[in-house]
Order: sequence, then C-alpha cells, then structure tokens
Amino acid sequence: MAGAAVRSAVRRARQAVAVLADGGLRDAVAGAPDVDERKQAAVRAFDWVGPDGPDAALLASTGADLRQLLEPEAVLVFDRIARLPSGDDERHALSVRIVTTVADRFGASRPVSEAVLNAAVAMFTADVAAVRRDAVDLGLLERTPDGASYRFTAAR
Repeated sequence: MAGAAVRSAVRRARQAVAVLADGGLRDAVAGAPDVDERKQAAVRAFDWVGPDGPDAALLASTGADLRQLLEPEAVLVFDRIARLPSGDDERHALSVRIVTTVADRFGASRPVSEAVLNAAVAMFTADVAAVRRDAVDLGLLERTPDGASYRFTAAR
C-alpha cells in the first residue's frame, strides 16, 4: 500500500464517518429526494459513491487498506516528512510527536547514541537535526555530559 493509497483510504474513512454523523449526507448517499444542494455536491465529490449508491468493492478495498495501518509494518507505508512546518508551534508539535514515538520504542530509561537517535528520527523525517534541536530546546532530550549520547527526559 503506497502513501497515496493510504491517504485515499483515510480520506474515504473520514467521509464515511461524516456521512454517518450527518443525516443530510446520509440522505444524499441514499439518493433521497429534497436533499440540500450543498449535501448533494459533497456526496458527488466522494469517489466511493456512484449513481447507483456506494461502491461496495471500493469500500471493501478501503477497509483492507485501513486494517493494514494497524499492523506493525504500517510505519513502512508512509513517506518520510520531507519538510517540517516553518512555524515554531507546528514544528514543535511534530517534533514532540516524533521524539515521543522514538522514546516509546527505545524505552525512555536508557541513553541512546546520537547516531542511533538520528537513525530513529530519520525514519520519520529528513530534517533530523531540527527535530533533535527542538527536542533539546523543549526539554524532551538532554545531551549527556560527555556529548556522546542523549537521554529522554520525564518532560515528554
């Protein structure tokens, strides 16, 4: 499952949840008469709803794609983040998420070398230095006194 397939599957799932949560959208998918034009236009934009109703085969395929996201190999499906957000708040939030994930996988109690930390962060983003720098600045990581490794802090 490629990154585009994942994005499509997640988009369809979000649309399906919106349909379930909104009676007008449910009516539009079911082809009910007297449905608001905005609701009809929204449903026409869904690639999984055709003139005869929902495309069962496409929705089944979407379900299979979504189930794969629950597998341990799901991390291999997504593309790395090529460019971190330029705004500090957005970049910091993403850096925190990345470092927290790395810490959870390594176990926060042991120090890790810079090379190992870089390799782990590189699974998520090309801009390893920015994430590491953010994590230190935000108090999620501290460099050991000898500078050879990092420790995850309780602040995470």
